[in-house]
Amino acid sequence: MQKKIDKRVIKTKNLLYNTLIDLLKTKSFDEIKVSDICQEALINRSTFYSHYSDKYELLIDLVDEMKKALVESLEKNEEIINTKEYFVEMIRIILDHVEDKKGILCSIILNNRNSIVEDIIIDSVNKDIKNRIDDDMLSKGKIPADVISQFYLWAVSGVVVAWLKNDLKYQKEDLIEYISNMIKDNF
Repeated sequence: MQKKIDKRVIKTKNLLYNTLIDLLKTKSFDEIKVSDICQEALINRSTFYSHYSDKYELLIDLVDEMKKALVESLEKNEEIINTKEYFVEMIRIILDHVEDKKGILCSIILNNRNSIVEDIIIDSVNKDIKNRIDDDMLSKGKIPADVISQFYLWAVSGVVVAWLKNDLKYQKEDLIEYISNMIKDNF
């Protein structure tokens, strides 16, 4: 039997996510207090604590939701003919996701010296790559899966994070073309 979803809980959590995101635009996470979140969201502390034990748990939940959205987007990358097409489409999906969430991600990067955004991208990409590498790909190139995964993981995530940190310096389509020209057709 499927558990019934309480819309009030979803609404409150979304309010807390958005409030935290708004606060991250002007303060570092370390500077933000639960009282700041409650005051900005116009909720009581008891409401906050009925959902989260502290601001760290809220941040973890927010990051998990962002990862989940990115993973769901990456799972739509089904038409894989070769390695190059897979990675080019993966990069397109990630850049679309980053472009869509630019305001949130930039505020987190600029005001926070930690690796929240990098973790979201790296964890999501790593999961997708590991799910896609199969034994047939490995036997052709005789390269261990973890080496393949780490190579492409850091290349893709590094380019995406740099693009975001540099305020989307290159046009998305140009960046995709540059990357496409650097990737081999198969492992």
